[in-house]
Amino acid sequence: MSTVMIVDDHPITREGLAMRIRLEPDLEVCGEAEDVEDALAVIEQQKPDAAVIDVSLKSGNGIELVKEIRTRFPDVRLLVWSMYDDSLYAERALHAGANGYLNKRHAHETMIDAIRTILAGEVFLSPEFSAKILKRLSQGGKAELRSPSHVLSDRELEVFVNIGKGMKTSEIAEGMRLSPNTIETYRSRIKDKLALSHTAELARVATHWVLENS
Repeated sequence: MSTVMIVDDHPITREGLAMRIRLEPDLEVCGEAEDVEDALAVIEQQKPDAAVIDVSLKSGNGIELVKEIRTRFPDVRLLVWSMYDDSLYAERALHAGANGYLNKRHAHETMIDAIRTILAGEVFLSPEFSAKILKRLSQGGKAELRSPSHVLSDRELEVFVNIGKGMKTSEIAEGMRLSPNTIETYRSRIKDKLALSHTAELARVATHWVLENS
C-alpha cells in the first residue's frame, strides 16, 4: 500500500481527489494540507510515499514547497498539478524537483496513472506539455523569451498571478505573509523584467496571461 498526501487550498478539490484515490486498492490518502507550513508538518508526521501539490496555495506556492520537500524529505515523490496551461510552469516544477506535472483539466482521466508513474520512479508529464517543451527547446527558447513563467522568479510569478486575479496589494501581502512594501518591490521588478512601463499595463498583461492559461 502506497500513501499519498494532498496539498491544495480548496477543500472541495482535496475531498474530491481523496475520494478518487481511495477507490484504488493499492493507494491510501494519509493527510491533507492547504499551505506550505501545514504540508511540511504533515509530511514530517506521516512520511507519505507521494504528495500531490497545487501550484497556488493559501500561503506560499507549490513550487517553493517542492524545493523545500526535496531538500528535507528527498524520498517523497512529488506530483504538481495546476489549472495553468503553460508548459513553462511544468518546466519550473520539474526543475524544482517535482517528479511530474499535470493540468487539473485532465486530472480525472490521468491522475491515478500519474501517481503510479511517479511512485514507480519515473517522470510523468502529460503529452501536451511534453510537446510544448520539446518545441520550445528546439527553438532555443526564443518563442517564450518574454513569457512571465520564463523570466520571473517563483515569488515574482506568484505576485504576477495574483495581480492577474484582480487582487490588491494588501490582499496579496496578506496571502503571501509579506509586507505591502515587499509586494510593491516585486511589482517593480516584474515591470522591469517584462518591459512594462506602468501599473495599468502590468494589470492588463497579468489579467490576460491568467485568463489565457487557466
